[in-house]
Amino acid sequence: MTLRLHFFGAARTVTGSCFLLETETARVLVDCGMFQGSKSERELNYRPFPFRPSSLGALCLTHAHIDHSGLVPKLVKAGFDGPIFATGGTSDLASIMLPDSGYIQELEVRQLNRRNSLRGRATVAPIYTADEAEACLAQFRQVPYGHWRDVAPGFRARYWNAGHLLGSASIEMEVSHGGAEKPVRLLFSGDVGPDHKLLQPDPDGPRDLDYVILESTYGDTDRAGVTIERRRRMLRDEVRMARRPGGVLLIPSFAVERTQEILVDLLELMEAGELPEIPVFIDSPLAAKASSVFKKHASELRNGSDLVQALEANWVRFTESVEQSKAIDRIHSFHIVIAASGMCEAGRIRHHLKAWLWHEEATVLFVGFQAQGTLGRILQEGASRVRIHGEEVKVRARMRTLDLYSGHADGPELRAWLTDRLPVRRGVFLVHGEEPALKALQSSLGAPTGSHEAIAPDLVDIYELGGEAPVLVDDHDRRTAPSVPGQRDWHNDLAALQLDINEALDKAADRKAKAVMIRRLRRALEEVGKGFDPSEKQG
Repeated sequence: MTLRLHFFGAARTVTGSCFLLETETARVLVDCGMFQGSKSERELNYRPFPFRPSSLGALCLTHAHIDHSGLVPKLVKAGFDGPIFATGGTSDLASIMLPDSGYIQELEVRQLNRRNSLRGRATVAPIYTADEAEACLAQFRQVPYGHWRDVAPGFRARYWNAGHLLGSASIEMEVSHGGAEKPVRLLFSGDVGPDHKLLQPDPDGPRDLDYVILESTYGDTDRAGVTIERRRRMLRDEVRMARRPGGVLLIPSFAVERTQEILVDLLELMEAGELPEIPVFIDSPLAAKASSVFKKHASELRNGSDLVQALEANWVRFTESVEQSKAIDRIHSFHIVIAASGMCEAGRIRHHLKAWLWHEEATVLFVGFQAQGTLGRILQEGASRVRIHGEEVKVRARMRTLDLYSGHADGPELRAWLTDRLPVRRGVFLVHGEEPALKALQSSLGAPTGSHEAIAPDLVDIYELGGEAPVLVDDHDRRTAPSVPGQRDWHNDLAALQLDINEALDKAADRKAKAVMIRRLRRALEEVGKGFDPSEKQG
């Protein structure tokens, strides 16, 4: 064995980033993220790691977002005791985001176990607790941008600003192996920021590489003509359209950076008189803590002073307690609520959606990527009914999307970023993207490394990188079928079927019609059960 690269996450999906570099002498993990999206995908978080955590020499983190760092406490809990290398900004954000993730898991598992007990089902445990997340922070080692750092025998790393989030980095890695004359040079892009970011600089990185592992979240998107000014005008128009007596504008948003950017834009619009002062509730304890971290690093940010001013504005109110959160839904005048999570999969936004989705006076504004199978994506695609906390909710609220706050580069920006890294001699791997984005970027790149077309690996693919081109290794067990990531699953289909049945029953003319419908459904279910073939391929 010379040098192998394992894809344990973010392969044909946008979450769960996790890549393992392995030589004869050491193993280094790049990111250890949590899977989000469909229930089948989230279930991967509960499985044992497909590698032995205690065998790792080091973990290098690109940034603090949970889809890149969210399983770090589980990794430590499972036996990893090595250093976790991250920038100062990433370390500071992880110190609040990981314990918050543990707290949310404890809370949701407590609620789930209550329901399981009522149904006679087994109880479950959280992936990790807030205390276990706190414990893993002792292993963080801060690294500056632009300086080489030995991270494991034969491995050294250098961090470049990725322009995506406070502390975000692309990680350059030099790996010496097997007596090779020269080390192999790789660059893990992490999440690459777009050209027009309010708080972050333009992404940076080295040239002249052997391999690039490139994100592709928006590989099929072209945001031509986007500027901060245009984005603010579009936000102004969305707020104006949402203003209705007794109404609300709900913004599901990531608590870290996106929330802060929206606040600065609202500040500018209100100060310019283009919007009146409107109460804005930041209903996220994590966002409040993250804002303190951003204040600490304000001098490192573009427009950092504007951010501090927005955070201290008298129309901005941070809520901490559950009681304060519930009180927001009793307000009778128009207001804005910004709450996590950004994909509506957890947190307080789900409570606000449950309270408001059935009101015509409400507007839901999506400002970021919604992964397949998430509640956010289901709403965005026009669902008329959804299930939240086990209850069916009719959707009457307006659904709007303003996807100009994304921290990710679009297709042309990703191509330009890669062009600036050339030459890339041996290969490009496309990760962190769903199938349409991967295919679009792959097609538009052509052969960026000369004769090698960009590769879109499947989950748990392994590539041998010791030769002049990457070679797929196919002698291993897979963590999950390649068809699972980045798609709706049977849980989504079942929920949709239940909603369709309820709607059809509601429309039935009378009790007799309802009874006929139920008999036919039972008969169909019995026939399917009789003819079910366990070997039949499932979607």
